[in-house]
Amino acid sequence: MQLKTKENMKKLLNKFRKRSDTQSSSRITSDTVAEHRERILAGGRRFKYPLQYVRHKLVFNAIFISVIALAMVVAAGWWQLYSAQNTSEFMYRITKVLPLPVANVDGQPVLYSDYLMKYLSSVHYLEQKEQVSLKSDDGKRQIEYIKQQSMQDAIADAYALKLSKDLGITVSDSDLEGFLKDQRQSSDGEISEQTYDAVILDYYGWSPDEYRHVTSEKLLRQKVAYAIDEAALSASDSIKASVKSNAAIDFKKLAATFAGKVDVKVSYGASGLVPKTNQDGGLALEASKLRKNQVSSVIRSTVGDGYYILRLIDNNDTQVSYEYVKVTLTKFTELLSNINSTNKVQKLIFIPG
Repeated sequence: MQLKTKENMKKLLNKFRKRSDTQSSSRITSDTVAEHRERILAGGRRFKYPLQYVRHKLVFNAIFISVIALAMVVAAGWWQLYSAQNTSEFMYRITKVLPLPVANVDGQPVLYSDYLMKYLSSVHYLEQKEQVSLKSDDGKRQIEYIKQQSMQDAIADAYALKLSKDLGITVSDSDLEGFLKDQRQSSDGEISEQTYDAVILDYYGWSPDEYRHVTSEKLLRQKVAYAIDEAALSASDSIKASVKSNAAIDFKKLAATFAGKVDVKVSYGASGLVPKTNQDGGLALEASKLRKNQVSSVIRSTVGDGYYILRLIDNNDTQVSYEYVKVTLTKFTELLSNINSTNKVQKLIFIPG
């Protein structure tokens, strides 16, 4: 009995000592401050790490959703342009920002924005000036034709751009400004730039920048067409030499003679009385500088259709009458036709016809 009592007393003493040790260790002293700091930080980490995990998961989910949304937008845009062939003003503005192709000609991309710019301009003229309803049968037929013409025109401009890079040909700002200035000439003098821009907007729906872009492309195509057509240049020089040796030669017979012995197209024409500012590729203006029956040098038409040799027939204060022999440029058209026939033009949208 005494033995049990001693054992119980030992257990009580040991329990008391452990409680005393625990109470004394919970006190913060200079010796135990580091231990207590670590204990508190360890307790806080249980809440920190789960929060970090949730934040990382939120960031990952946000990125994932953004990528999916972007992919859906891209897919919808692709479908609108290349499958549904949406030709709205909104899609045109998108293609102005994103240089997407609508076709490819011999490795040179044809910009979708160029195609839509030409298409929307023709539709604008059809609706505003011709008063044609696009929902009518006639309107639908004309829309299909406009699509074909707009595509062909955009392909031709892109092909000219490709050739210009090889030939080192560019259109300078002075070239563009000079052409636009000539376009603003009228029988009453020069039209103001603001008035001319308003007319272009009314008829074609183009802003000044869009019209400058289209005009620059046309000037580049003309420069390329003249540069590559050596046969036309040679024929025009030969015709000029024949006229120089006989200034009174009959232009009509001269054109017929050369048409039968050269590989390019040579033709005769007469203008009748037209204004000196007539929009005929600069021919009336050049004719107005001649004396009656005087023959001009070889002239490059500013519309890029060929070489001309003029003879002034008559003139007055405001009008001129002239005849001409024309050598038509054909090389560029032949090259482009060859590119088409050898399947070097890939269209990314389907246009019937």
